[in-house]
Amino acid sequence: MNDVKKKLAITELALRDGHQSLLATRMRLDDMLPICEKLDAIGYWSIEAWGGATFDTCLRYLKEGPWVRLRELNKALPNTPIQMLLRGQNLLGYRHYADDVVKKFVDMAAANGVDVFRVFDAMNDLRNVRTAVNQVKANGKHAEGTICYTTSPVHTLEYLVDLGKGFEDMGCDTLAIKDMAGLLTPTATRELILALKKEVAIPLHLHSHATAGVAEMVQWEAVHAGCDIIDTAISPLAGGTSHPPTEAMVAAFAGTEYDTGLNLVALQEIAAYFKEVRKKYSRFESDSTGVDTRVFVNQIPGGMISNLANQLRDQGELDKMDAVLDEIPRVRKDFGYPPLVTPTSQIVGTQAVLNVISGKKYKVITNETRDYLKGLYGRALGEINEDVRKLAIGDEEPVDIRPADLLKPEMDALTREIGDKAKSVEDVLSYALFPTIALEFFEERACGVFKPESLDTPVKESGTPEFINPPSLAPTEFNITIHGEQYHIKIEGSGHKSDDLRPFYVKVDNVLEEVTVETLTEVVPTQNGNIDVNKASKGSRRPKAVSDSDVTTPMPGRIVAINFAIGDHVDAGATVLTVEAMKMENQVHAPVSGTITAIHVAIGDTVNPDECLVEIN
Repeated sequence: MNDVKKKLAITELALRDGHQSLLATRMRLDDMLPICEKLDAIGYWSIEAWGGATFDTCLRYLKEGPWVRLRELNKALPNTPIQMLLRGQNLLGYRHYADDVVKKFVDMAAANGVDVFRVFDAMNDLRNVRTAVNQVKANGKHAEGTICYTTSPVHTLEYLVDLGKGFEDMGCDTLAIKDMAGLLTPTATRELILALKKEVAIPLHLHSHATAGVAEMVQWEAVHAGCDIIDTAISPLAGGTSHPPTEAMVAAFAGTEYDTGLNLVALQEIAAYFKEVRKKYSRFESDSTGVDTRVFVNQIPGGMISNLANQLRDQGELDKMDAVLDEIPRVRKDFGYPPLVTPTSQIVGTQAVLNVISGKKYKVITNETRDYLKGLYGRALGEINEDVRKLAIGDEEPVDIRPADLLKPEMDALTREIGDKAKSVEDVLSYALFPTIALEFFEERACGVFKPESLDTPVKESGTPEFINPPSLAPTEFNITIHGEQYHIKIEGSGHKSDDLRPFYVKVDNVLEEVTVETLTEVVPTQNGNIDVNKASKGSRRPKAVSDSDVTTPMPGRIVAINFAIGDHVDAGATVLTVEAMKMENQVHAPVSGTITAIHVAIGDTVNPDECLVEIN
């Protein structure tokens, strides 16, 4: 076994997992670049700045080119290795990609600035990381194999050590223990590190979230047991579902044989900067910023908790958060105890959400759940509930080979498919990972006008809202002030009138609410600009779902696929539409057999639960 230095090395997480865990991954490049010179001078082992959920968020919400972000950070951090989180065969998406896509993605990430690739598979299936690890090594970069730590009746110490040996045999340069949910206790940490040190020669790197309140003790025990590198986040982006604070851990080991040698005064200057930056993102603050020991039961990773809260809030279902947290362990058991890390955390979490808000377990099953239960994400360590699997895939046989072996090469087909909308290989890869949102991004780029998610509503010097367009007769987004308190209101959609009552879907300070309005007097503009009173306003452009044969969505979302046309025969249970909600695709099935007589949606439409989307007779 190789001797390693006792001096402790540190990876800084502020530019990726710090804000992913606490601010729903919303930090923008403009708030990163001004502090990079000081970050670069600290002497970190690496700075994690790319991968994870950042790629998706850049395209979907921030309207930043993720590859541009990487190149800019690479220029701004010339002396510090940039680290990324790579999900093996999943890359940064939610499915497996063909080997040629994986290889090209690693090539381009390396060329654009990634030095350290932390490679993991959500199932801890080594078959799913080998292609990525080999390509990292082929590019002359640092490959860090990663154990996704979890606890269950089937995840034993011997199993985890065997995983570590497998990564070392694969040629990895370091081995990370990724404790994404903060499940490690000090005792379990010491046992794991000592066991790995006996069998694995490469340096060990610990990543443990602070969710349960023991992460600092975990890191202390890990280092004294022989761990070589720890992950921390600068203090304004630490704690809660994030990580131990960098300054605290540097101070804790100062003057010991593990002294990091990092400058606390310089770290304080960086902390002061991020303290101010965090204030800009207050609307994305996670409600889970304190200690939550429930993580020892629900095992939800730090980054997922803040994103799950935001997704439930967008659905107007935040009050069901506790019920979802209770449901997640049950779904996880049904699925054979997968570690809860992207994408399995999203698959299990979204299915738990659907089970709760639909009122019936597995009434709605996402495409990703079907693929998981079919074996297309890899091999589950535990036993899968066969009743649930049958609900998802019927009589289909699950696969047991490496899932990517079922995939034909994709790069050439993707390049032809995207055509001249892609200006580079990087664009093709963005399209491969997130087709719908990448196309939207490319269209906005072509027009020269990006529409990023706003941080807040601009206000004039007079204190009144400043609108891009002048207020119309019937505004759909506005501010109101009641008793000195200002609220941001956005009308997301309306339901169908019943007598004089009509439901409206309204966001109040970004919280989606369903509001029932009783109409006493209505006004509508006439063609000559006058206003007529007591005229009935035009109802929803889609009919209300009234028949058992009407196709509806179980939750608000966006149409991403329509599988039939008017006049087609459809069998009961067939997938008629696919609706994207909470970043997952949900199949909408035909409730009856019959002929499609009307389709009231198009690709990209936003839909609500009480609307008839497709009529079947």
